[in-house]
Amino acid sequence: MKIIDFNEDKRWEEFYELISRNVVKIRKSKKVSQLKLANAIGHQSPTFLGKAEILAEGKHFNLEHIFKIAIVLEVDINEFFEGIETKSF
Repeated sequence: MKIIDFNEDKRWEEFYELISRNVVKIRKSKKVSQLKLANAIGHQSPTFLGKAEILAEGKHFNLEHIFKIAIVLEVDINEFFEGIETKSF
């Protein structure tokens, strides 16, 4: 088992960045606007989604968001984690 100080580890930023990029890529490939996706997952406006896509103001997607987005966009949830290697952590 590895001991990691996750408070000091900057790889979280890379992790959230990859997920956000994958969300944007999948959303755009499905030709779905931020507003439509935000509404479909229970948000009144696209503000949160837009901020989470660019990691503005510390916003990022959590597992509930990813789960809902996968269902709405009809994709395998694993697609959002494409490119993430936990072994290299």
